[in-house]
Amino acid sequence: MPSSARWSLLLVPGMLFFYILSGAPREAEAAPRGGGACKKCPPDAGTPDAGSGGSDAGTPDAGTPDAGTPDAGTPDAGTGTDGGTTPPTDCLGQPLLDSLGKDHVLLGGQTDNAVAGLAPFDIRYIYLAGGLFDSVEPCNSCSTSCSSAGQSCSNWNPNGCGWWGCWQWDQVPPGQYLRDYFQQTINLGQIPMITYYQMLHTSRVAEGAQEVAAAQTLSLMQRYYNDWRFVLKQIGNSTALLHIEPDFWAYAQHVNPNPHMIPAAVASANPTDCANVENTIAGMGRCMISMARKYAPNAKVGLHASAWATKIDAMMNRDPALDVEGEARKVADFLMECGGAAGDFVVVETSDRDAQYYQVRLGRDSWWDATNATLPHFRQAFRFAKALSERMGRPNLWWQLPVGNMSMPGYDQHWKDNRLDYFFDHPEEVAAAHGIGMIFGAGEQAQTNPSTDNGHLVLRTNNYFLTGGQLACPNVSMP
Repeated sequence: MPSSARWSLLLVPGMLFFYILSGAPREAEAAPRGGGACKKCPPDAGTPDAGSGGSDAGTPDAGTPDAGTPDAGTPDAGTGTDGGTTPPTDCLGQPLLDSLGKDHVLLGGQTDNAVAGLAPFDIRYIYLAGGLFDSVEPCNSCSTSCSSAGQSCSNWNPNGCGWWGCWQWDQVPPGQYLRDYFQQTINLGQIPMITYYQMLHTSRVAEGAQEVAAAQTLSLMQRYYNDWRFVLKQIGNSTALLHIEPDFWAYAQHVNPNPHMIPAAVASANPTDCANVENTIAGMGRCMISMARKYAPNAKVGLHASAWATKIDAMMNRDPALDVEGEARKVADFLMECGGAAGDFVVVETSDRDAQYYQVRLGRDSWWDATNATLPHFRQAFRFAKALSERMGRPNLWWQLPVGNMSMPGYDQHWKDNRLDYFFDHPEEVAAAHGIGMIFGAGEQAQTNPSTDNGHLVLRTNNYFLTGGQLACPNVSMP
């Protein structure tokens, strides 16, 4: 489902009185992936305002990056593409789940403070997006020496600051926003998850080929890696899930199915961490995963797999003759060249919008058949995810599943969708396809979210755990 950019999760004004009243960090405004101007909006403390994401609108630009010969370089050690290796267990998710102390298909969401504590969610996620600091290195002070896209990050600026490090009171050190989110989430007994989505916002170019080509820009990528390092240092030894750049890898695959042939500044931009890594998109992914291992050793990291990365949307497919598994393997092969097999999981998603929203607002039929009789349907999606994971040797994590349900009246933030209930009704299908988790959230601010769904997600989550949950490895003897 080609993307409609997660564009304005963006600027958060960071005004002091919000921080004092809430006692917690604020999020960036959610918006579609792909168009629109930067916005500012401080939603409920400690949680994003509906998020941003998904992949279901428009046709991505598959153009060609700026000319240039990539540096062949040497891949970062340990980040190879061992896709043909037999996994060490019959359950691909068992090593990761064991390390988290879990044995069931995990549940999570993009939840505000009012919702997060109403159910025993395993995971809580936020976006880090909106842009970076204008300096080469992260800012030392939000109040006196920091700007993003030419806008001061001081709280006096009514336009807000694009850099996540200053989404807070400007008198506290940069990064307090993320540190507070971690502490709040850990206090709830939940695992913090970060979706790092900065290339589009930082590059300030059109989504697609231009965004991919921007990865060649040395000065931009210096700031990018410096920010990623700063993120990782805030995490330190904490347990977390790190989800790197939704959509980006798919747009890169549109440019060239061989990521070693797509130029990007890697060793040239980050000699501190990736001096021996090739200057290509393949090297970029390897570098980011290697940095996570170095600075946040207890974090689990994964790249994003888009079902439309081959220019055929395997999850929205209506042709029964399509080789869905073949399409999944093409996506897997690309991600493995980008270091994906050195990660801990791979992220998949269904749609960024509620189905009724697409139907009413855009005249698009994006419904999946819950009877699995007519394409597109759920079992096709699970076939894709299963083949992807088996090729990569890594479990999949379903992320940003639409929150809508069939009781919704059908207007903004109250749209119908059947995906949430299908996943809750069939968690055994998730597990059978090597899925380790189902994480729910709105992919754009007009979508149903966990605060506007009449408590449906909370109800289903509580019932899931009351009935024992779904073993992620039902055919494996647990220790």
